[in-house]
Amino acid sequence: MSTTPRHHVVILPVKPPAIGKSRLTGLPDDVRRRLAGAFALDTARAALMTPGVTAVLAVTDDYRFASQLRELGCEVIPDGTTTDLNVVLVQAAAEAVRRWEGAWPVVLCADLPTLRSEELADVLDALPPDSPGFVRDSSGTGTTVYGAPVGLFAPYFGPGSAGAHVAAGAQEVVVPAPTVRHDVDDVEALNVARELGLGPHTSAIDLD
Repeated sequence: MSTTPRHHVVILPVKPPAIGKSRLTGLPDDVRRRLAGAFALDTARAALMTPGVTAVLAVTDDYRFASQLRELGCEVIPDGTTTDLNVVLVQAAAEAVRRWEGAWPVVLCADLPTLRSEELADVLDALPPDSPGFVRDSSGTGTTVYGAPVGLFAPYFGPGSAGAHVAAGAQEVVVPAPTVRHDVDDVEALNVARELGLGPHTSAIDLD
């Protein structure tokens, strides 16, 4: 548990809703697009309300959706010229520290529609003080949170990211935080999310 107060900037990578959540099969395209956007908005909303979070820096090339994120209270920057997510995240972390001196950059996946601020606060407080840390997703193979001091910030998002983070020396954070771990990629995960309790943007979408 960290004993040194620190302020976190949450980096939220957001795919354009039009192409996001392609694995939500069986749902109409318009519902899938609305869900992808709602997931990101609910994730951002919870992060903005989390103690210890100074700002949420969303990274997206969807200028229309960027305006919704700004209305919510996020800062927004474009992806840049690379398609490599991890390179984008390193660039975003550097920008976060440039804008908010002394900030701790923390990547948060944008598909956590059940996210509760108090659980995210517990995770942030449990991140190691001087090395990278991460949270394994509910499937056990992926990552929903990655944080590190900017000089050590080297995420490995992609297939099998949890194992990649362990191999790179990141410390796994294990605290009771089911809503931080439950990312939604398919309909089965969406059904579990409904049981956990959806955020206001996602719950406003009629799924029945």
